[in-house]
This record gives sequence, structure tokens and C-alpha cells, in this order.
Amino acid sequence: MTYLEAVARVRVSSGRPVERLVCHPRLPLVAGLDRGRPAVHVWSREAGRLRELASVGAGSDAYDDAFAWHPDEPRLVVSGGDRGVVQWSPAGVSAVDGVPPAAAYRSVAFSPDGLTLWASPSSGGEDDAWDSSDVIDLATGTVSSGPRWDTGVAQHPGGGLVVTLNSDQGATHGLFARVDPGAASGGAMRLLRRALVLDVDGYGTPLFSADGRHFAIRGNAYENTLEVFEFPSLRQVLATTLGEPNPGYPYPQEWLDQMRAWSRHNLAFAARPGVLWVGTPTGVLVEVDIEAQDAVEHDVLAGSPVSALAATSTGELVLASGGELVLVSVRSDPGETDSIGDSDASTAAASAVSEFLDTTSDVPDDGGLEEHLVLTDGERTWNSDNLATVYSATAEEPSWLRLQAAINTARDART
Repeated sequence: MTYLEAVARVRVSSGRPVERLVCHPRLPLVAGLDRGRPAVHVWSREAGRLRELASVGAGSDAYDDAFAWHPDEPRLVVSGGDRGVVQWSPAGVSAVDGVPPAAAYRSVAFSPDGLTLWASPSSGGEDDAWDSSDVIDLATGTVSSGPRWDTGVAQHPGGGLVVTLNSDQGATHGLFARVDPGAASGGAMRLLRRALVLDVDGYGTPLFSADGRHFAIRGNAYENTLEVFEFPSLRQVLATTLGEPNPGYPYPQEWLDQMRAWSRHNLAFAARPGVLWVGTPTGVLVEVDIEAQDAVEHDVLAGSPVSALAATSTGELVLASGGELVLVSVRSDPGETDSIGDSDASTAAASAVSEFLDTTSDVPDDGGLEEHLVLTDGERTWNSDNLATVYSATAEEPSWLRLQAAINTARDART
């Protein structure tokens, strides 16, 4: 049995709920986005206590939720508002060398080696800004062009591989990319042919488990969906809707209220493999055993909604609720395995990346992206030739496949 205990609480200086939390991958630091206010807060997590260190962007007129931790250093890059792109460190807030002054990035991420900053959309485009991204060499300040992506970047714990989202109203592609370490690679993502296809848009950044054998995706624009996939197989092992399913347009007010009540950043993988935590609007944390398809509820916040959730590098949980941040310890009965060792997790993760790379190849530099992708929804697989011959789809099929069938039918009718 798993036991949760709230060991520390701290009031957010603004008094507002935090709607997104990101723990540093190695250091005892937590960053959180203020709801409805242009500010990112930074807390330290030491000796079982939380202490707010700084706020970034509180005076900005506008704000986008773009912030990312450096993989090794206590450095947080924040983008948005009239301050452009800045970085926080224990020394204070400063500019980021090489970032164009007029850049209005909606997403930022560090490369796994920390030498490069990836940012989207491109600062060099206007109407076509979303067609590419910026690749900023932090040592030289050089800005080059990268692939199109729009929703965060998740680094696989096995190293050398990331996943991001390329969203469209009809369908979203989960794009995997190989990343070679070191400055010689230029820090670029090398997109791979194997990819996910998700219905519609509006998803959050994917989240990998510590051993790299599962990843979760929260979305979408029209429903509170949760999907979990195995890695490297990309087989879907869990698909559910949090709350009531979409009733269709026009949307009842009670359903809209329910949609807003569920946090879009309410997932965290446990230290124990195959276990996912889900925060709820009632303050309950749901412990989901992915393999057993079983769930256990833990009433941690006594009715206060979970507005954000994240896991620390040491397996604790950080929850946001109301104007508070709560640090929660996680322990199991003696004799039960609460986690796997760091070396075992690292080995499993590296093995998963190697297996995945053996089953795919780089997308060629020439030609359109979609003609080279091999897409899966976790159950079925399509390449561009398969999709070109889809002429019918049932009402139960995803809307992107129904749209593809309609496009193919109309195309052939003209020839």
C-alpha cells in the first residue's frame, strides 16, 4: 500500500493558484506559473520545506506560459510579455544571449546537454512563423532554423531522444527527434519517421516515466482526455476521459464548468515503474497502476482542487491548490518496491531509446514532413501511401481520419 503525507505547505506570494508546476530534473527547485497573472515563481525544496525564492515577469502586461529548466544548472528561462526572454538564476534575472529582442516565443526548451535553447515559433517569420522554430546556440548567440513544433519538448530519460507536438486543428503529430550531444551537432533536433497521430489539437507536453517505458499525454481542446503509451512500442495502454465526455455542441454550462475544473497540468509519474498520479478537482490524488488498469484514491487536500502537480527528482510530489504549494511524501509498506534504483532506471531508459532508434530512421531534409512519417494512434499504423487510399471512415473513427477520407474522395472526384 502507498501512503501520502503532506509534509510542508507554503503560501504563494501572489495569493493566486498556480496552474503549472515544473520540478528541476536534478536540483531541489520548483517553478510554477501564476494563474491569470504574468508571473513565474521559483521555490527551493530543502530539508522537507518549501521556500519561495523569486518571481519573474510579475510586471509584464502580457504573458505566455513558456518556461524551462536547464537540465543541470539552477537556471530557468522564461519567455513572454514586454520583457521578452529572460533567465533566472540564484544571481538574479538577466537577459539570454542570442535571443532576438523582438522574439515572442510561446514555447521554450533546453537541449538535453543544456548548450542550446529551442524556441517556437520562429522569430524570423511573420505569417509563416509557425512553420519553423529557432535553435539558439547559448555559447555563441547564433540563431539557426529548426523544425516546426509548438507544444513543449519532453526529454527521454535514456538520453539522446526528445518528443514534441506539431499541432493542427484536425490532428496533432507527436514527433520524436534524435539529439546528438555536444556542440558539434549544433543542438538541432533530427526528426524521426515514427510518430504519433492524435485527434484534434490542444494537448499538453508529453510526460515520460523515470524508466522511460511509458509516456502520458494530457488533452485535448474538446475533452479532458488522458492517454498513456508504452515506449518504445508506442502501443496505447490507457485511454480515458477525466470527468464526463464531450456532450457535443452546444455545450451545457455544467460541462463547461467541469472542463475548467480539471487542471491541464495534473499528471506526474511515480518513482515506482508503471504508476501514474492524477490530481483531481476534489483534492483527491488518484494512483493509477497502468499495467493492472487499477486505481487507488488518496484524499490529500480535503476537497481543495489540485490546480497543478509535479514529481520531484527524489520521488516526492508537489501540488498546487488555491494559493498554496504542498510538498507530499510518498512511501510504501515495508517489503514493497517503491522505486527502482537509479542505475536500473538509467539502464532501462537507455535500452528503450536504443530499441526505438533501431526501428526508425531520420526524416530526409528534402520533401514534406508528412510524406515521410509512419504514424500510429497506438493501435493502427499508417504511412503516406496508406492514408492516400482511405476513402471511408465510420462515425466512431477519429475526426482526422474521417477528414482524410473526405479529402481523398474529393480529390479523386476531380481527376
